[in-house]
Amino acid sequence: MNTSHPFYLHFQKVYGDRWPALFEALQKKEQQVARKNLLAVSEDEGKVWKKFVEKSELPNCYWVPENESVQTQRNSDELLDIYVMDPASVMVARALDVHDGDRVLDMCAAPGGKSLVLIEALSNSGEIFCNDLSPERRERLKKVIQQYVPRTIRDRVWVTGKDGVQFGLKEAESFDRVLLDAPCSGERHILENTEAQEQWSPRRTEHLASRQYSLLAAALLAVKPGGRIVYSTCSISPDENDGVIKKLLKKKKDAVRLVQADLGVGGERTEFGVAYMPDTCGFGPLYFSIIEKT
Repeated sequence: MNTSHPFYLHFQKVYGDRWPALFEALQKKEQQVARKNLLAVSEDEGKVWKKFVEKSELPNCYWVPENESVQTQRNSDELLDIYVMDPASVMVARALDVHDGDRVLDMCAAPGGKSLVLIEALSNSGEIFCNDLSPERRERLKKVIQQYVPRTIRDRVWVTGKDGVQFGLKEAESFDRVLLDAPCSGERHILENTEAQEQWSPRRTEHLASRQYSLLAAALLAVKPGGRIVYSTCSISPDENDGVIKKLLKKKKDAVRLVQADLGVGGERTEFGVAYMPDTCGFGPLYFSIIEKT
């Protein structure tokens, strides 16, 4: 992409002097972690972890060195032992603060990495609805759950294919926790795809922000009073991140309150949430905000 492309010029206005470094970082391979599957029986605790480095801020997650491949293996229970993912995704899922016994909704769950983190928190009791509207993405989600979650726990994991808005209309105040990892622009992926670059326009971001708000409003209806929502995207667009939260706060006023999130590893504070940006932390982009229903 050249510097005269509308995409480049748009975000140059948004980020100013920071944009060249951020643009460059978005085109590099992001740092990932190998996360232990705590639901799988481990026969050889030290087999694969010796060459990785664990971060104390991310328990059970090991940084994968650049150009190092991770080999997943099936244990005696036929479950895979490692899930490779963006470290920011782990922090976002843990920010939902799920406890045993909770009824949880992962509204846009595929491919399933965040769902696995949530399921581990429900290992003794509770249930989770892992939802995704796309049939193709939903099949991938089912496969991940089958590969990583024991059958005894899968009995409390439901994979559904609804438009997320339906949960607000038909299941009001029925969930303790809702994760909304909303469909977004995904600028890192745009830069990897020439066709997506040709289709990009600021109007697309506006349309996505409208859809994101509809899903977030539905999440607010679906969660119980006192319950928690985590809203996240992998976008660098303020309109899809703080802009959506600002709209919620303006429209819902005293019905919601923000919870200040920990910055975790490499996070930076925004007006209403936390962002992980690849030019400063080497992974992401990923934004999230924590909302409680009053």
